[in-house]
Amino acid sequence: MEKYLQKKQTYQELSDEYGCSSKTIQRCLDEYSVQFNENLPGVANIVMDTTYFGRDFGVMCFRDSISKTLLHKQYIRYGTNAPYQGGVAAIRSKGIKIQLIISDGRKGLFRLFGDVLVQMCQRHQIEIVRRYLTRNPKLQAGKELYILAKISPN
Repeated sequence: MEKYLQKKQTYQELSDEYGCSSKTIQRCLDEYSVQFNENLPGVANIVMDTTYFGRDFGVMCFRDSISKTLLHKQYIRYGTNAPYQGGVAAIRSKGIKIQLIISDGRKGLFRLFGDVLVQMCQRHQIEIVRRYLTRNPKLQAGKELYILAKISPN
């Protein structure tokens, strides 16, 4: 299991190493249950985002930016606000107090968690500016806005 999770070996690489079929490796890994024994933080700043693999499958992850701990993950078919709300509820059910949420800026998320400060991810902000201005703006105002968007507040 360690070679699959930590060293990122494929089914084929593992089957070659252990002398069995890829299907056997896949079946063994599917049956394996990972137990998390990490100490969960009492307070968390949640960074939540989804990575899509194709049009109808995505993995939504909720990570604490302070402790770098993965607090929750779920598989989704398409993006709506409901899985975000469900993920935050699952984290709260573990007794974790959420003081900040950083997200992709999806419409409605800022109002969805009224008691928690919600902020749009800086990378997503830059992508929105780039989408509207292109990578090579022609007007002076566009050039200056693009430079400001790329400046990090550090």
